[in-house]
Amino acid sequence: MKSSSIAIFASGSGSNAENIIRYCQSTHDCRITVALVICNRPNAGVVARAEALNIPVKVMTRDEINNPSIIIPTLEEYGVDAIVLAGFLLMIPGFLIDRFAGRIINIHPSLLPKYGGKGMYGRHIHEAVVAAGEKETGITIHHVSGECDGGEIIFQTSVELSSTDSAEDVERKIHQLEYLHYPQVIADTL
Repeated sequence: MKSSSIAIFASGSGSNAENIIRYCQSTHDCRITVALVICNRPNAGVVARAEALNIPVKVMTRDEINNPSIIIPTLEEYGVDAIVLAGFLLMIPGFLIDRFAGRIINIHPSLLPKYGGKGMYGRHIHEAVVAAGEKETGITIHHVSGECDGGEIIFQTSVELSSTDSAEDVERKIHQLEYLHYPQVIADTL
């Protein structure tokens, strides 16, 4: 199988990005190399996490990410042939979706199509799941399309919830699923 050189796009604390990087660095048969982290927020935790693991980081504005004459040469400079989203809160521009067709993967902290779409990310989802009295929730790993939280589903798994689970409890359960499955699904898919 071919190896892939990926860029991780992240906006937040970077725990999923760090987990992916560590997996790729420590799993001897992993065909994935994390070449670059792109972040749209200069103070995001992912910046320090990636730098501590010796992964180059480029902090780019929304306008720079949406400008093909800036983002494409950056990705080419690092030999990127696939993109992984790990808590990235901006929509991916259409020209990147076209250029990396079938090679952009995202993870969503619900069982899509439930709790997907604009404004549904992180804690907002977990609060909605609790408010709805759901008996289970989970994660969805999917290819990125031009539709928010759209794209072909690659993998889903669920976890049971109790009636006493808070949004924080749900978040903790979701993070466990993400850490367990996302790196392996990336390695198997790209």
